[in-house]
Amino acid sequence: MWPTIKSYLVYFITGGLFTALIVALEENGDRLLSGFATLVPVFTLVAYIFIGQSRGGAAVGSHAWFVLVGTIISWVPYMILVAYLAPRLGPKLAISAGMLGFFVLALAYLLLVYHYHWFGE
Repeated sequence: MWPTIKSYLVYFITGGLFTALIVALEENGDRLLSGFATLVPVFTLVAYIFIGQSRGGAAVGSHAWFVLVGTIISWVPYMILVAYLAPRLGPKLAISAGMLGFFVLALAYLLLVYHYHWFGE
């Protein structure tokens, strides 16, 4: 059990470090680096390294297809909503509307994925 807890702690710290780095860069006015760091798929990068170690390349490949399609379906509309609404409603309402849209679309996507057993496993 201890090795599992240690692994989860490493996952948590790794993801948190990337997030803190992005925020620190933005707060210090380094928009180019913070923008680049934000574009790096941090969560999938970290997750796929560890999934690959524990379950192998086939699991990473299957999950990557799952995430790619899910990103197009739920994340792209979220970003469009935030970009369009933020100048009109302010960041809090725009992010709230974007997250609502994201969760509705993500839930619909997940229900379809699990109902039709897409992406293996």
